[in-house]
Amino acid sequence: MQMALSLQKIDIMEQKIHQGRNVKRFREMLGIKQEALAFDLGNDWNQKKISLLEQKDVIEDDMLRQISNALKIPIEAFLNFDEEQAVNIISNTFTNNDSSTGITYNFHPTFNPIDKVIQLYDEKIALYERMLKEKEEMMAKLEKLINK
Repeated sequence: MQMALSLQKIDIMEQKIHQGRNVKRFREMLGIKQEALAFDLGNDWNQKKISLLEQKDVIEDDMLRQISNALKIPIEAFLNFDEEQAVNIISNTFTNNDSSTGITYNFHPTFNPIDKVIQLYDEKIALYERMLKEKEEMMAKLEKLINK
């Protein structure tokens, strides 16, 4: 296991995967503050140490294991996540033309934005008209009360 992780570190250095940045990304995705992660890691940890850790390119195996346990995220996620690859995967997913199945995915909106603006405008006018009608009814009731 130790040998495998060391070999992965060599691969990571070649791939330029920033483990500290990955820790930060996953921590933020989970909505966990640096202080909370420091608390989970133990007494000798604080927010500043977490901040420094998140700036490191490569994190020691045992520390990465502790972070993995604290965040409940597999250690491989920190070792292998590459933002550029993720963006490529996402962009390929949304522009996929699969010639083997003949399926073309169309992720363009099926509505016209101008139609939506016009719809919102019409709803706003209808609301103003209702409010004006209610105001007139209220004024009529007040006039009746005053005239009594």
